[in-house]
Amino acid sequence: MEKLFTRIANYVAHLAGLPSTFAVCFLIIVAWAASGPMFGFSDTWQLIINTGTTIVTFLMVFLIQNTQNRDGTAIQTKLDELIRVGKAHNTFIGIEHLTESEVEEIRRKCEQAAKRHDTAVMKATAQKRGSKTHAA
Repeated sequence: MEKLFTRIANYVAHLAGLPSTFAVCFLIIVAWAASGPMFGFSDTWQLIINTGTTIVTFLMVFLIQNTQNRDGTAIQTKLDELIRVGKAHNTFIGIEHLTESEVEEIRRKCEQAAKRHDTAVMKATAQKRGSKTHAA
């Protein structure tokens, strides 16, 4: 059941993003609007488009959320694997399960470490240039 839902969700998400899908939906709205005078802009005429768009929107929210959840999990897993096999700290693996404030604290510490690193690199580069100037 899960594999079937995943295949359907991927397929529908793919179709929803196509320019032709947008064009078809746009033409449906134009046809609905053009039919307004024929139906006297009645409540039933309005209810048709309202009901149709509500149903489509309701279903698409769940399909898109499912697709985004899987994409996010896949990206996170790939990043975790890169961290695991690289020189990064393994403590970063799984931080997506922390609270927002905990992740923010880690982000702040990473930014501070990056600034310290950049400062050290700039100082080392300046010293290197200075020693080349004195040697010449």
